[in-house]
Amino acid sequence: MSLLMDAGAWLGDTANWQGSGGVPTRTLQHLAITAGSVGAAVAIALPIGILIGHTRRGAGAIGALAVAARAVPTLGLLTLFGLAYGIGLQASAAALVVLAIPSVLTAAYAGVQSVDAATVSAAKAVGMRPHQVVFRVELPLASPVIIGGIRAATLQVAATATLAAYIADFGLGRYLFAGLKSRDYPQMLAGALLVAALALLLELALAAAQRCAAARLADPARSAGSSGPDRTEIRSTQKGPHS
Repeated sequence: MSLLMDAGAWLGDTANWQGSGGVPTRTLQHLAITAGSVGAAVAIALPIGILIGHTRRGAGAIGALAVAARAVPTLGLLTLFGLAYGIGLQASAAALVVLAIPSVLTAAYAGVQSVDAATVSAAKAVGMRPHQVVFRVELPLASPVIIGGIRAATLQVAATATLAAYIADFGLGRYLFAGLKSRDYPQMLAGALLVAALALLLELALAAAQRCAAARLADPARSAGSSGPDRTEIRSTQKGPHS
C-alpha cells in the first residue's frame, strides 16, 4: 500500500510532467512507436492476408508461420535487432513490427475467407470484377474481424513497447528501466500504471471501432445506403427470381 501511495505521489509531482523526460512527452513517444509499428505491420500483413483469404490458398502455411512468429520472445528479437542495427529506435521498431504482423495477418485472411461463398458468387454474377469483389464485398464484410486483429496487435505492441527503452531512450518504458537501475520502485510502478492506462484507452477506442463495424453489417438499410446499389443488387441476386 505504501508503494502504491509513493507511486501516486510520483505521478502527482509536477516535475515529472515537464521537459523532454516528462510524462506527456514519454506518452506521445509511446503512442508514436505503437502507431508506427502497427501501421507498418498492417501495410505488410493486410495485403497478404487479403490475397490469401480471397484465393483461399496458403492459409495453412501462413497460419503455421504466424503461430511460430508469436512464439518468438520479443526480448530476444530486440537483442537480435540491436546487434544488427545498433542501439536505437530502429531495432525496437523492427521487433515490434514482427510482433504485430501475426495478429493482423491471421485476422485479414480469416475475415476475408469467412465471407459466404454465395455472396462472392452473387457479386460476380452482377458483373463485379475481382478487385471490386475484394474492396466492395469481402473487405466490408470482413472489417470487424480485421479491426479485431488490429486491436489485438495494438494492445500487444503498446504493452511490449516498454521494452523499447531496453535499447533506446524512448517511451514510457524508460521509467521502468530507470527505476530498476536506481531502485526507484515508485517510479517503476508509476510507469507500469501509465502503460496500463494507455493500453486500456486504446482497447476502449478500438473496441468501439469494432462494434461500429459490426453494427453497420447488422443494419442492412444503413449498409445498403452507404455502399450504393452494388450491395442491393447482390442481395437480390442471392434471393433469386422466385423469392
